[in-house]
Amino acid sequence: MKKLITLFVALILGGFVFAQISRKPQNEFKQNQGSILLMNFAYGGQLPGADMAVRFGPNFLAGVNVDYYTAKNWIFGVQGDFMFGKKVNVDVISTLRGSEGYVYADDGGLADIQLRERGLNFSVHFGKVFALSERNNRSGIRVTAGAGMLQHKIRIQDDPQVFVTGLSKSYKKGYDRLANGLALTEFIGYQFIANNRLVNFSIGVEFVQGFTKGRRSFNFDTKLPGLEKRLDLLYGYRLTWTLPLFIGENPDEISY
Repeated sequence: MKKLITLFVALILGGFVFAQISRKPQNEFKQNQGSILLMNFAYGGQLPGADMAVRFGPNFLAGVNVDYYTAKNWIFGVQGDFMFGKKVNVDVISTLRGSEGYVYADDGGLADIQLRERGLNFSVHFGKVFALSERNNRSGIRVTAGAGMLQHKIRIQDDPQVFVTGLSKSYKKGYDRLANGLALTEFIGYQFIANNRLVNFSIGVEFVQGFTKGRRSFNFDTKLPGLEKRLDLLYGYRLTWTLPLFIGENPDEISY
């Protein structure tokens, strides 16, 4: 956590320094004071908490979101993230392993079966950017909050060289621990929209609270229903590269 905070602070300070270095006199650029459509492409990393930490380790995310950014720096947007990770803390296929801990294929050979984390997070959000400079009032501290759906499961990655009947497509649902439900998301960070429109990004920390529920009526390994209610927490960093579409005073005018 200390490393995450240190990285966040360093990137924020770097953003301020970059803004000062790249800034040119205001009259060199056309200052668009109207609305902006922001196309955002994000990458980040997350650490789990509560029930999420029991099942998974750290994960990464790749996402896309679209923001409508008003002339007064209010933000309204939609966001979609794909989550992926290598650390799975629960061995859901333990009942398929032999005494030595290996899974055997139908032909008697060893099967290399990997467990992976996969997830989706969709939300709508709103918020505001608090400008830090009069010379660039479209950049500053960005704060947003949103609500949507969080879903995650354990991906059972097959060995392409062999076949295991107990892990065929029709059986995997009995092991994957699929869960989904309502999720709340909060973000705070720094957003930079350059006056010259060439460099645009945001960096910050994000928090997710998922009020999810297991969606499998029966887990093959535990012989129990998988319908438990869960509290899934995630927190981490989010770096976004932004393509702004500037909407001028003329409603038919959009510049890049």
